[in-house]
Amino acid sequence: MSRVTIINARLVTPRGVLTNGYLTIEAGRIAAFGDMTGAGASPRGGGLLDIGGDHLVPGFVDAQINGGGGRLFNDAPSVDTIATIGAAHAAHGTTGFLPTLISDDLDVIDAAMRAVEAAIDQGVPGVLGIHVEGPFIARARKGIHDPAKFRRLDAAAIDLLTSLKRGRTLVTLAPELCGTGDIAALAGAGVIVAAGHTDADHATMRAALDAGVTGFTHLFNAMSPMLHRAPGVVGAALDDQASYCGLIADGHHVDPAVLRIVLRARPIDRCMLVSDAMPAVGSAHRSFPLNGVTIEVRDGVCVGPDGTLAGCDLTMALAVRNIMTMTGIGIEAASMMASLAPARFLRLDDVTGSIEVGRAADLVWLGREGDAKGVWQHGRLNAAQSAAA
Repeated sequence: MSRVTIINARLVTPRGVLTNGYLTIEAGRIAAFGDMTGAGASPRGGGLLDIGGDHLVPGFVDAQINGGGGRLFNDAPSVDTIATIGAAHAAHGTTGFLPTLISDDLDVIDAAMRAVEAAIDQGVPGVLGIHVEGPFIARARKGIHDPAKFRRLDAAAIDLLTSLKRGRTLVTLAPELCGTGDIAALAGAGVIVAAGHTDADHATMRAALDAGVTGFTHLFNAMSPMLHRAPGVVGAALDDQASYCGLIADGHHVDPAVLRIVLRARPIDRCMLVSDAMPAVGSAHRSFPLNGVTIEVRDGVCVGPDGTLAGCDLTMALAVRNIMTMTGIGIEAASMMASLAPARFLRLDDVTGSIEVGRAADLVWLGREGDAKGVWQHGRLNAAQSAAA
């Protein structure tokens, strides 16, 4: 059906929540929306879907997904892997994502970038580009990354990182290990640059922001902390009001009290939820191999044999519920963090991330418990949920 209207929705829009809202999808885009209680607001034509007063929010945009559906992007950087990962997360509301490559060799990065281009060309749902997280990062803040893969950001690497022909490229790097000219070269070529896995001091981080860094990868994790006489990377992130901070709201990576402090210290539209998800999402398997060791999933978090955090068993739908519970913010703010903020960070907010006429019909029907009861990607209802809807 080319046209469908969703009715009886609590519609979360950039201008507030419409408590008796409707939204019409046509040709994969949002054709109209409004409040059904208003005069002349009765939608006509096409099929009707009554969602019973549940929330309808913009589809979630996740800038950091390492795996899902039992697959890790590093293990097989292919179109099939991207499609499997995307489908696992789409079932939980993620309508746009960056498959994320953990520190690896340049030939693997090259293969991953070419796979992303092919996936976009083939119309794989949701894929927006690639996130290259390392290997240009600091050994002192390596986390679960393999230090044998680490390298300097040289001309060959810059040429590769600026070579993506379709979609967005996000690169996480340690600013202290490259020059501001290198950051400026990446940013000038359209690459989105974030600081992460970095031991930089505040002055170095401030210079990197001035050179073109616009984000912080999983704030607080794997970066120099804020001390009262050494603000570090965290201090630079909290002080800067223009950059975007990725936050993992799983209750393990960042304490809820710290999340509340962040949301008071920074504009909420510059804070974005990320899943940092691993293969366990959408899979029955509770362990997986990474860098020659076995990662176990325990209580929603992935850990290595020595207890090092190794990503998450987290969906964006759960992250939205968690951020509301942990900080007390409402659905409008949580939706901003899960949709519009990351879309703006990726410079895709003219396409997705909000309920506006003309935007892609990327939408999530959230049940009363915060579960994704229906997910539309460019107007297509998720196949696994279409029968129930």
